[in-house]
Amino acid sequence: MGPMALPHWLARVNLAFGNALLRPFTGILPGFGVLEHVGRRSGVRRQTPLTVFRHGERYVIALTYGPDVQWVKNVLAAGRCRVRNRGRWVTLTSPRRFSDPQRREVHFLVRPVLALLRVSEFLELQLA
Repeated sequence: MGPMALPHWLARVNLAFGNALLRPFTGILPGFGVLEHVGRRSGVRRQTPLTVFRHGERYVIALTYGPDVQWVKNVLAAGRCRVRNRGRWVTLTSPRRFSDPQRREVHFLVRPVLALLRVSEFLELQLA
């Protein structure tokens, strides 16, 4: 069993349909956000809805589709991104991938869901 629970085909379906439907809501709901990143080869600006947890000046994002998705590679390559969280845009820098099998960096109510999905990889960013 690998570290990623959600299959890549689901990520492609979500990218095609789900993101467009969820994007207006995820930027304002607690525990969710919209990450804006720039394609490292295309230069195209994209927005991805995701789960995001704020800890002071640190933001932690659960990598529900694993660490090898394009937006993670783009953020790591750029060293920065923007996130709309609770209705406002913030610039984040210094991305760092890490493993946390106990999921200590997320809200305790979310831990069982991430455990069920076998999500233990995260991305940490700092408020610019």
